[in-house]
Amino acid sequence: MVRAAAMCFVAPGCTTSLVQAVSLKMTCEYYMNTVTQNSNNSVATGEPLLRKIPAGLYVVATPIGNLADITERARLTMAGADLIAAEDTRRTARMLTQLGIRTELISCHEHNEMQRAPQILERIYSGQAVALVTDAGTPLMSDPGYRLVKTARDAGVTVVPIPGACAAVAALSVAGLPSDRFRFEGFLPAAQKARQARLTALAAASETLIFYVGVHKMQTVLADFCATFGADRPAVLGRELTKLYETFYTGTLSEVAEALAADPGGRKGEFTLVVSGRPEPEAASAAEIRRILQVLLEELPAGQAASIAAKLVGVKKREAYEIALELKGANDSPAD
Repeated sequence: MVRAAAMCFVAPGCTTSLVQAVSLKMTCEYYMNTVTQNSNNSVATGEPLLRKIPAGLYVVATPIGNLADITERARLTMAGADLIAAEDTRRTARMLTQLGIRTELISCHEHNEMQRAPQILERIYSGQAVALVTDAGTPLMSDPGYRLVKTARDAGVTVVPIPGACAAVAALSVAGLPSDRFRFEGFLPAAQKARQARLTALAAASETLIFYVGVHKMQTVLADFCATFGADRPAVLGRELTKLYETFYTGTLSEVAEALAADPGGRKGEFTLVVSGRPEPEAASAAEIRRILQVLLEELPAGQAASIAAKLVGVKKREAYEIALELKGANDSPAD
């Protein structure tokens, strides 16, 4: 038997209302009971999943290419919801058909999101559960949904994340680039001048950067990266993640561009680009700082010498000043 445990937390001092806390508790209990129940029946037999879930907005991640990546919780949520708000109803309908789900669908995309929000909230206020999905992956990650989620939160509606696939995280997880600090940039501006300006602003960032790139601009974008970040910056480009023709191009930016150009299939698909941040400058050794200060102190007062030394070696001015005072004191001491 599958055993499921659920825990709900309301942080001290948070603005979550008692009603929201109760709703969250109901949601947790629902999943605990449903997973246990379905371990013996509907999941195993393929019967329709008709059990309803508590009222609220459920932000549901869906596969980015491989239907096998659907989570059981996402499947149960979409099946148990009263309504699914989808970026593209035709695309989502195909997925639901494959999963055996017949929940009502409405469109919710960047062009009608604000118009849909009041309608969706009205359904939630009436006690219904609404699942928000996009074409693929996690909603709001360079996809519609932000305005709806903000409106729901501002209105005091319970918003529940149903995590799952995300192209940015999938690419980062296999890139072999630093992942302790990273920045998701999504899609760059379409106009080249605006794109180059954005890349110039990001060139000095030390954290790993993640971008989504359309196939028709891939080579042009890589050329812009080489020009602003430097052709030797490490990078990994993922194409068609989780799909049949999943491919990774690894190396420097220039090597990635060359590999993509040489690949006959490189002109098709969806791309996720992971670029290493600019390396932090190596800290100067204590001996180097002292050597520079010794020279400067022969001509300048301690404060000015410390200011110049700090800029040259990349240390804090206070640190350089303390060393300067130490050296000046030693230089001024009478010889034995």
